[in-house]
Amino acid sequence: VQLQASGGGLVQPGGSLRLSCAASGSIFSIYAMGWYRQAPGNQRELVASIRSSGSTNYDDSVKGRFTISKDNAENTFYLQMNSLKPEDTAVYFCKINHITRRGTRSEYWGQGTLVTVSS
Repeated sequence: VQLQASGGGLVQPGGSLRLSCAASGSIFSIYAMGWYRQAPGNQRELVASIRSSGSTNYDDSVKGRFTISKDNAENTFYLQMNSLKPEDTAVYFCKINHITRRGTRSEYWGQGTLVTVSS
């Protein structure tokens, strides 16, 4: 299973970006998807997650500004980021939790995409 993250870039404060993460390979069932971020000198932290049921979870710092969504048919999920702040600057990583037909659970990470919020 491979994940390809895209959509990062440079944006001014107050601007928007949409990150995408496409999963490919031997996919049987993805039961959770998530976006994480890591700023220089900081630990990686969960930004938002979505389960196969559609239930979502957000870090308090992004509630009301970020929206996670998914396209099951395409094994792709997104992070719409609005009202961006300089403190949102980080490398954003996507992750999936996967289960095989035999019930083996694994997690996979994308390569990261840099989001820079600066004027």
